[in-house]
Amino acid sequence: MKQIRRIGVITPSTPIVREDAERLVALGREHFPQLDIDVPEAAFDRDGHFAGSDRRRAENFCRAIHCGKYDALWFARGGYGAARMAEVALMSVDAEAARDMVFMGYSDGGNLLGGLYRRGLGRPVHGPMPADLRRPGGDAAVLRAMSWFATGDRTALEPSLADTDAPVVAFNLMTLSMMIGTPLMPDLSGHVLMLEEVSEYDYAFDRAMYHVTTALRDVGLAGIRMGRFGDVLPNDHDFGASCEAIAELWCQRNAIPYLGRADIGHDAENKIVPFGRFAR
Repeated sequence: MKQIRRIGVITPSTPIVREDAERLVALGREHFPQLDIDVPEAAFDRDGHFAGSDRRRAENFCRAIHCGKYDALWFARGGYGAARMAEVALMSVDAEAARDMVFMGYSDGGNLLGGLYRRGLGRPVHGPMPADLRRPGGDAAVLRAMSWFATGDRTALEPSLADTDAPVVAFNLMTLSMMIGTPLMPDLSGHVLMLEEVSEYDYAFDRAMYHVTTALRDVGLAGIRMGRFGDVLPNDHDFGASCEAIAELWCQRNAIPYLGRADIGHDAENKIVPFGRFAR
């Protein structure tokens, strides 16, 4: 991966607020002055729930790739919206312009990461986003991402990456479940798949794991690792199985190796997972 110095913050889903943008830039200047973090005015656009219309978000995404200003594009936050613009946006991306560019985000941004990976565009990376500044301890998550951008800091990476020769991807479970069967879904043959989830009922987790594992049972996954399942919603009666037990069950039923836990999640401890094969 080439050296990263110029980072553009983009909003393929929901907008960032100016307070967070100012704090992000200030943190960068204090801790990693070699990074040039740019939050363009388009990041503050709003159209209802979204950071501008679907068309405008797609145009902003393509413009950020083709302008030649950035080494990496950092998704500001998740929410919902990337799937509405990703297919159109990716059809307009020049492969050469995106070839050495890093794209970092997670949650709803997984729609773009998946579409980029499917098309072999740039270097998709599951990792912290600027909006994590609003989480308890969120400064650490953002600084972890900056450290990786600036120095290639391997301590910022998900630890199990060093123990596999298989290519790896990471997604939010519900995002991946909805992506399967769409033009954004990449080929995961031979991959280790890492999954994380937040703010869902146990039965919803079970339903999504059924869908993902049965849909992918014939692609030849190298295995599944489960990240954290944060803020599980209370049901009116206990489901009777933990999220990890649910994951193990559906992996077993579909003959997919269950490889244990992964250090990723919707939290400040979220580690970085570059898509593809990790050079040990």
